[in-house]
Amino acid sequence: MAVPAIIAGIAEPLLSITDTAIVGNLKINPTEALAAVGIAGSFITAIVWILAQTRSAISAIIAQYLGANKIEEILKLPSQIILINVVLSIVIYAVTIYFIVDIFTLYNAKGLVLDNAVSYYNIRALGLPLTLFVFAVFGVFRGMQNTFWPMLISIIGAALNVGLDFILIFGIEGFIPAMKIEGAAWASVISQAVMAILALFLMLKKTPFSLNFSLPFHGEIKRLLALSFNLIIRTTALNIALYLSNSYATKYGTNFIAAQTIAFQIWLFFAFFIDGYSSVGNIMSGKLLGEKDYKKIRNLSVVLTRYTIIISIILGVICFAFYIPIGKLFSRENEVLQLFYGIFWIVILMQPINSVAFVFDGIFKGLAEAIILRNTLLVATFLGFVPALLIGDYFDLKLYAIWIAFTVWMIFRSGILVIIFRRKFRVSM
Repeated sequence: MAVPAIIAGIAEPLLSITDTAIVGNLKINPTEALAAVGIAGSFITAIVWILAQTRSAISAIIAQYLGANKIEEILKLPSQIILINVVLSIVIYAVTIYFIVDIFTLYNAKGLVLDNAVSYYNIRALGLPLTLFVFAVFGVFRGMQNTFWPMLISIIGAALNVGLDFILIFGIEGFIPAMKIEGAAWASVISQAVMAILALFLMLKKTPFSLNFSLPFHGEIKRLLALSFNLIIRTTALNIALYLSNSYATKYGTNFIAAQTIAFQIWLFFAFFIDGYSSVGNIMSGKLLGEKDYKKIRNLSVVLTRYTIIISIILGVICFAFYIPIGKLFSRENEVLQLFYGIFWIVILMQPINSVAFVFDGIFKGLAEAIILRNTLLVATFLGFVPALLIGDYFDLKLYAIWIAFTVWMIFRSGILVIIFRRKFRVSM
């Protein structure tokens, strides 16, 4: 179950990494283009992460009903939450498009970086409703204990995106003009549209659910929205940390935000890779809770933690082995690379800590303990990340300040969740 979830999980950061690597190697203004993709991509990620929390909520509820053998009681629920999700994403798209220049100015973007970021976002944001539809359908499949179809959809979307990146960014002489940064945005939108079509088809064919919307709303919609609301607050706190990191990096200069973009894309790749096991925690803990099998929930936490720590160490060793070549995949600008190499080791060393946090994130989502997750992120962000960043900035540590703050942030996240879980289930790790 974890392997398909890992493959599906890393497809999304692979899209962003591909955009970052190709844009960073443009012949004209590559550093400004890389900075623009980093800023716009960070904002899009923030929106998607906030709105996509219904995926975890619906996955938890479906898994609990599946474990209790009552799946027929929630056949109307997915169509209702998917419609709410898509309508909300359209409203947010319309609002952000109107204020996008002001929003990116808050990131300290200006000049060519600001112009490129706005151009990229205006196109890429067209895919927001499509992405959120796909995420909601993935939540349905996860609740049904199925990670294969999300994997297949993600592989097709990622492969298509990579191919379109090369075609649309650089063009085909005599056929397709080189669209540069806008080509990267269109490649993502087209890939998201194909993924949405596949997700719709497979949900109708492979699950007992349909998209036939009808009223009244299902009785579980209140619990689902309450779960989603608390997870949205949690994710908002998470995105405050991401916003501050990009805002401060942009303040330090174009080369700094370019280096930060590379480091963060690699951090995201690690996160989504390990999130495959987090997804198993989400999927299985919900089902086990429905079965009231608390011993297996405890065992699940131990097994997943061991697996993820080992995998994070293996990935870290690979990154250290290819430390220099990895940077050159994304940029040929010496100033950018030197800044990146200066903090890449921090990104690598923090991964075992991250793996613990992500596993328990997934388990608590499956248990529908959204309030615990909300409070953990609020504490980690405002008592961990923000003070560490401000102190580091005061001492002019620049990118070091940002990644020290990220490390403190993840220590808070993992430590709090482990302590609460041990008290709740009295498990010896």
